[in-house]
Amino acid sequence: MKKSIAYTVLILLTGISLVLTICHYLVEISTEDKTYWNIHEIPNNNVGLVLGTSHKLIGGKSNPYYTNRIQATINLFKAGKIDFILVSGDNSSRYYNEPKVFRRDLIKGGIPANKIFMDYAGFRTLDSIVRAQAVFGLDQLTVISQEFHNERAIYLAKKKGIDVIGFNARDIDGKSGQKVRIREYFARVKLFVDLALNTQPKFFGEKVDIK
Repeated sequence: MKKSIAYTVLILLTGISLVLTICHYLVEISTEDKTYWNIHEIPNNNVGLVLGTSHKLIGGKSNPYYTNRIQATINLFKAGKIDFILVSGDNSSRYYNEPKVFRRDLIKGGIPANKIFMDYAGFRTLDSIVRAQAVFGLDQLTVISQEFHNERAIYLAKKKGIDVIGFNARDIDGKSGQKVRIREYFARVKLFVDLALNTQPKFFGEKVDIK
C-alpha cells in the first residue's frame, strides 16, 4: 500500500514538473530575440507599457523590481526609444494605487506629465496586455519589466495579435530573485490556462487615445 502511494505521488510530481517545464520553454523559445538589454539596439515604438508592481516590500523596504522598472522606463524615454508611457497596475483600493506611484516617480525622474497615461485596471499581466489593445488602441508597443516577465507578456500579446517587444529592467539576484523565478514557472502555466479559457480582463471601459 505504501509503495503504491509513493508511486502515485512520484507520477504526480513528475507530471507537474513536466507541465511546468514545457510551459516555461514554450514561452522562452517563442519570445527569443524579442527582448532587449541594450538601449541602443532596441527599435523605437510610440508607446512603452510599464507593468506594475508594489513600490514597497512587505517589510517596508523599497522593492528593487519597482525601482529597476522605473529606471528602465526613464532610460528608454530619454533615449528617444518611446514617445509615451502607459503605466498599468493595480488600483484595487484608495490605499493601494500602483499607477499613481509609478507616475509620481517617473515625473520625478524627468518624464513630462503629459507623456504619461494611466491604466488603473491592470490587475495582472493579462489585464494590462489585453486592455492596451482594447482600451488604448495599441497594436504595437514596448513592454518594460524584468526579462522573465517581459517574455510572458510578449507571448500573451502575440497570441492576442499585438506586436510587442520588451526592454529588460535589471533583475534581482539572491533568495528573493529565486523565489520570484520559481513563481514564474507557475505563472506561465496559468498563462496557458487563461489562453485556453479565453480569460478576459476584469474591466474594460471607455477607449482612450494616446497622443
